[in-house]
Amino acid sequence: MRYFLEFSYKGTAYHGWQRQPNASTVQQQMEDALSTLLGKETAVLAAGRTDAGVHAKQMFAHVDLAINTEEVKQLAHRLNKFLPHDIAVTDIRPVKADAHARFDAMSRSYAYHLVQHKYPFAHELAYTFTTTLNWDAMNAAAKLLLNHTNFKCFSRSKTDVKTYDCKVTEAYWEESDSEWVFHISANRFLRNMVRAIVGTLLDVGTGKSSLADFQAILNSEDRTKAGSSVPAHGLFLTQVQYPNTIFETNG
Repeated sequence: MRYFLEFSYKGTAYHGWQRQPNASTVQQQMEDALSTLLGKETAVLAAGRTDAGVHAKQMFAHVDLAINTEEVKQLAHRLNKFLPHDIAVTDIRPVKADAHARFDAMSRSYAYHLVQHKYPFAHELAYTFTTTLNWDAMNAAAKLLLNHTNFKCFSRSKTDVKTYDCKVTEAYWEESDSEWVFHISANRFLRNMVRAIVGTLLDVGTGKSSLADFQAILNSEDRTKAGSSVPAHGLFLTQVQYPNTIFETNG
């Protein structure tokens, strides 16, 4: 039977989600833990892949398990005891047999955390950027993302995607406690897209680029025109949304 695992992780110690040779990844930790607990090789497929150092407050992956209901209830608890301290399983839910963690996702949301002064609690979890920023200009530029579809200018150059089209439904900065947080949601994201967007918005905030420049970058479909990618450690995957119909087997 197919199940969705819901989990979170701090990505500092990992080379991203996807399993790689000679590198510790979240997928490898998850699959190895499941395989050990279940006594057979067990593969999981996630809603997407995060890069090295990126965190996830909410991630989903599907897995096929030949175990009974009572065993499933105990599996999350057993997994959390077996997994490293920086990976935590929240829930395991039965789904339809053809449910797919990646392709059935309707939207994904990210948050990028930035601090403007030395802040001990931001270490490994937020980007320290002390240059004065024009937040109004950055939010005006962020709004332009909502009316655009082709985001090739923010995509990693060597990628195997069939389309660069994404539908961004929200994009804005807000101040929260001692941080500034950039929120962005879309139906899908390209590799490195959020970090490249944030880096380009910082160029607007410092006055290096104007609003017209930002629009020209969007229209260019050229990664070399956009700003530098900000460091990975400030980025969090915060939410993945699915249609309720895939959870019908949960009763």
